Amino acid sequence: MLKKGNKAIAFELKDHDGKPVRLEDFRGKKVVLYFYPKDNTPGCTIEAEGFRDVYDEILEKGAVVLGVSPDAQRSHENFRNKFNLPFHLLSDEDHNIAEAYGAWGEKKMYGKSYMGIVRSTFIIDESGTISHVFPKVSPNEHAQEILKALDD
Repeated sequence: MLKKGNKAIAFELKDHDGKPVRLEDFRGKKVVLYFYPKDNTPGCTIEAEGFRDVYDEILEKGAVVLGVSPDAQRSHENFRNKFNLPFHLLSDEDHNIAEAYGAWGEKKMYGKSYMGIVRSTFIIDESGTISHVFPKVSPNEHAQEILKALDD
């Protein structure tokens, strides 16, 4: 997993509208880059709604939110519309970006192991350096945690 002080890895992914979004599009702003497992699941919905509910405050702090999961563009479009999410949702279907950031790894459910997204968030500063890393995020209070970190 990338660490505080590492240079953020550049990427280009398609968003919920099928438009390409590049990390460098946000140079000069802070970026809250969060990796989540799957659209329309309970934990991912709680996390997304948390970011939605404080999005204006995040913008006031000079930051944007980018959510990344392996879901397809159409799924992101539906998820975004269903929950009125104001930020980009990016499709990383081959999970290359999640792997590069260290947000792809072994998970266990019902005694079975599988590979998937490890819910993680990175705050990238205005110059493209990682300023905060949140591994193994709990969705319930995460948006508030991010707001506090953006003040650092």
